Amino acid sequence: MLTRRITLDDAPVIAELLRANREFLAPWEPIRPEAYFTDDGQQEVIRTALEQHEQGSTLPHIIVDDSGGVVGRITLQGITRGPFQSCSLGYWLSASHNGRGLATAAVRDMLRVAFEELGLHRVQAGTLLHNVRSQRVLERNGFVRFGVAPAYLNIAGAWQDHVLFQVLTNVAD
Repeated sequence: MLTRRITLDDAPVIAELLRANREFLAPWEPIRPEAYFTDDGQQEVIRTALEQHEQGSTLPHIIVDDSGGVVGRITLQGITRGPFQSCSLGYWLSASHNGRGLATAAVRDMLRVAFEELGLHRVQAGTLLHNVRSQRVLERNGFVRFGVAPAYLNIAGAWQDHVLFQVLTNVAD
């Protein structure tokens, strides 16, 4: 098991990971308020994600290592049904677990869920232009670059361009 649905009980572990990896994640994340890095802040983040899951728009998971320890988060968000049948993928992994294939395996696991369990047609992901490691994770999972979105997200305090990737289900309808 490389991923599992997040629970409110994961808040202290996630908060500790975020505090320990704050500098490592800062170049890739929005600027966050101090409360985000607390147990209570993560309880609220997780509670919101679980409410969105109940509404069918989000599938929030955590990434676990071989011992079952929490090492990151991965989420399918913006799940849209109808003729679109699509979502966006986002993830982060602790610095100490980078380069071990965990992100690649976690993305593979979430694609299985997206296509086989949720019946989606398309999963999209974006990376900063210089985030080559994340781009390789996506490419290893069959994602194809399809464009660049100027000033796409406010990351590290600035509106930054992102490379956009997508992968489509193998099922031809």
